[in-house]
Amino acid sequence: MMTLAHAYVVGGVFFAAISILSAFDAANTRRLLNSAFWGLLSVSFLAGQLIGDLGNGVLAIGLVGLASIGLGQGRPATTNPVERRNSAIRHGDLLFLPALIIPGVALAGTLVAKQTEWGARLIDPAQATLISLVLGVVIAVAVIMLWLRPPALAPIHEARRLIDSVGWAAILPQMLASLGAVFLAAGVGDQVGRLFSLYAPLDTRTLAVAAYCIGMMAFTIIMGNAFAAFPVMTAAVGLPILVHQFGGEPARVCAIGMLAGFCGTLMTPMAANFNVVPANLLELPDRKAALNGVIRAQLPTAIPLLIANIVLMRLLAFPS
Repeated sequence: MMTLAHAYVVGGVFFAAISILSAFDAANTRRLLNSAFWGLLSVSFLAGQLIGDLGNGVLAIGLVGLASIGLGQGRPATTNPVERRNSAIRHGDLLFLPALIIPGVALAGTLVAKQTEWGARLIDPAQATLISLVLGVVIAVAVIMLWLRPPALAPIHEARRLIDSVGWAAILPQMLASLGAVFLAAGVGDQVGRLFSLYAPLDTRTLAVAAYCIGMMAFTIIMGNAFAAFPVMTAAVGLPILVHQFGGEPARVCAIGMLAGFCGTLMTPMAANFNVVPANLLELPDRKAALNGVIRAQLPTAIPLLIANIVLMRLLAFPS
């Protein structure tokens, strides 16, 4: 049976390869910092269960320290823009096939693992989506290798080119999601719930829905990621008030609540993986101006979308 441990091994091997290639990239003046950063991340995937909570905490501090110093931009052995353009013209829309394989396998694997007995013996149903997603990536890479026949290390070189452009922000969602779990364990959600009960009693469904969605947006703006805001606001308002008090359906409350949080993602510079990364990938000369421009362009979408989520939750999340 394929389990989450197998998915972690795939991730760990990938980051180990990035680390090794980074260490030998003479064009990158900070190659050792890059190598150490991705090497530590590889250790977390491959040996996270072995080094314990303290070891993982020290590892996370090491990642933050290296990111604070700053990573460099490597020069992997890859194709140039002209070669990539010619390849795109030659293969046309078929180049989208590998990208479609990933969600296709993720969906099929999840359904098979959860709906069939034989599928449950192949893929752990408890983590079927994540395992199937990793399996989809592996299959997509295999299809590319058999179809385009690039050099053996081409996938790793291309991955390093992209991940060096993104830098430390590539793992920001995981770090912020972990921060949300820490806040939940520390009781921040309970405290937020007490503040609502003291200063803004949520005695109607409409008020509770608005508080949950706007709170998800606000915490996301502060923390930079809806995954970090989700456990706090769900513990404060989502479960105790919307689900337990007013009888909301948990799946609909949580799904629409996450969408409300993503409205905050569109409005904050803290969401570096969404708003800073585009400026880096486009190699714009004025990154600060580009970041502000990205957020300004997204505001007209974020605010109406938040209102729409409030309306949808009020209409769809309650059985009567």
